Amino acid sequence: MPSLALLASSPSLLSAALAAAAPGEPPAPAAVSAPPAWSLSAMQDAGPQEAAPPAPPRDGNGQALNEIVVEGAVGPPKSDPLEGVNEDSYRIVQKVDAAVLEPVAYAYRDGLPGPVRDGLGNVVRNLGEPSNALNFLLQGKVGKAFETLGRLAINTTLGVGGLFDVAGKKANLPYRRNGFANTMGYYGIGPGPYLYLPVTGATTVRDLAGSTLDQLLLPLTVGRPFNRPLYAATYFVVNGLDQRLAFDEEIASIRNADDPYRLRRETYLARRRRDIAALKGEPISERDRMWLEELEEMKAAQAPVPAETAPLPAPENATPVEPPANPEALLITQPR
Repeated sequence: MPSLALLASSPSLLSAALAAAAPGEPPAPAAVSAPPAWSLSAMQDAGPQEAAPPAPPRDGNGQALNEIVVEGAVGPPKSDPLEGVNEDSYRIVQKVDAAVLEPVAYAYRDGLPGPVRDGLGNVVRNLGEPSNALNFLLQGKVGKAFETLGRLAINTTLGVGGLFDVAGKKANLPYRRNGFANTMGYYGIGPGPYLYLPVTGATTVRDLAGSTLDQLLLPLTVGRPFNRPLYAATYFVVNGLDQRLAFDEEIASIRNADDPYRLRRETYLARRRRDIAALKGEPISERDRMWLEELEEMKAAQAPVPAETAPLPAPENATPVEPPANPEALLITQPR
């Protein structure tokens, strides 16, 4: 069975056998085909394949790092849910203040002699001492509570009903303002929504409730004459004019701000958080400190320069002087 032997032979032996059988004809090259799985020609003919672009890096939330994501709250802030109403109230109050309250306060300041005006202010502060002492006691500050009661006793007797601050000037007992709003904040009651009311001005729900309790303390516990309408009206007018004059510089500074309403709100809330933090012996936040410092800088810029320290006007034909590049270098040339 020679045919079976040839079929079982390798391709090279088969080619040799065919050459011997047919001399004169060149042997045809044996075609050896590799299995498709082992063929390299198919891979080479396909050419270079483009690699898929790498996926952009992503953060832990699955957001691509090369994307700019802008987040912001829509609507009024949580501390001021009635921002639109409060801002309208603020603008109306400022117009009324400029037209009515400011001229009346200046007339009260310029029309009354200084000692009389100071005496009326001392009386108003003396009437608030019972609330101050009670709230120091409620906050566990017994020493300050007794100091406040001492102020009340000295100024009521030796100070002729509080006209003269004898306790502050002679007994070294300073005036410390306190109230039920501070006590509520001391024990963790939040301020609630910010409000700007036509009569009260900047306040919060907690501060409004606390100031109401402060004013009701004497009428409810003592009675006459503190429950008479005449007392309430006199107290309201004198206290309001004193407060208007005390904050005159601050009011003028806030009016000149780019956003007066926002500055008024943020500085008021920062100041109240500072008051509560001081009672607890805690530091204020960096944000509150920045707001209060900004207000102080604006007040300093608003304050008039005293005449004795004001620079003299330059002559009309004087040559302008360029400021030095390094102002500290002038210290070397200054006479000692």
